[in-house]
Amino acid sequence: MLYQHFATQEEIGRAYDPMMGRDPAVLVKDWRERSEASRVNHRTTLDLPYGPTLAERMDIFHADAPDTDSPKAPVHVFFHGGYWRSLSHREFSFIVDDLVKAGITVAVVNYALCPQVRFSELVRQSQAAVAYVYRHAAELGVDPEQLSISGHSAGGHLCAMLMSTDWEGAFGLPNQLIRGALCISGLYDLRPFPWSWLQPKLQLSGRDVQEFSPIWLPCRVPAPIKLVAGGLESEEFERQMSSYAEHLSQQGQTVTQQLLSDVDHFSILEHYLNDGCFVEWIKEFHASVKI
Repeated sequence: MLYQHFATQEEIGRAYDPMMGRDPAVLVKDWRERSEASRVNHRTTLDLPYGPTLAERMDIFHADAPDTDSPKAPVHVFFHGGYWRSLSHREFSFIVDDLVKAGITVAVVNYALCPQVRFSELVRQSQAAVAYVYRHAAELGVDPEQLSISGHSAGGHLCAMLMSTDWEGAFGLPNQLIRGALCISGLYDLRPFPWSWLQPKLQLSGRDVQEFSPIWLPCRVPAPIKLVAGGLESEEFERQMSSYAEHLSQQGQTVTQQLLSDVDHFSILEHYLNDGCFVEWIKEFHASVKI
């Protein structure tokens, strides 16, 4: 067996291909159109650099009048998907609408993609984005003690890596700087991907798989983690979620997992909108936001 019960690369490819039955061009066109409207409809700071490379940019969507007793809004940092090798922050602005209305400032992060950079650089840039928001909270008009994160697919993996980061040792920041994490359809065990159709793009080494699989790493951030997957995704997404939840529970971490019925790998993002559960979950991370 190559991985779990999979004996061939074709089997792994099918299990980890969320685009089966979807037209990617139509999907991305819709996201881009909706995201362009979100950038027009909200007060924004676009392409704010958080690091030295061209890829290290984020779009800030400033909160509407915060529903809090503090002049500084909570801040939520979102990491997009694309299997670490495609898409950008600009396709995902649409997820901010209800969060901004709830009085939460949202940072939608861009990062470099494989194979232009090594896998480790994606993780480093994600860490740098969170560190930037925390350190520059006053300039952004947000409360650094009210910072939460979420991510979809590859972004869900990056959020799990952020929860495994030694913030004190590596950045001189408190390990409790993240108040909560929402990981959506994330990948937490990288072992199948060197055998998959993604490997020519990802170029994962054995060391990469060991160092960047959250399922093998300690969780260093003492904050609640919510894991979610779609009922119409392949069973591997649910299995990865459940395995990671067990890993976290064994460390005494506060973790919940949920399989949302009738949504696939992409329609699951609609839960950021129209009174969806993601907004309520993110509000739960922030004590100063009235639910």
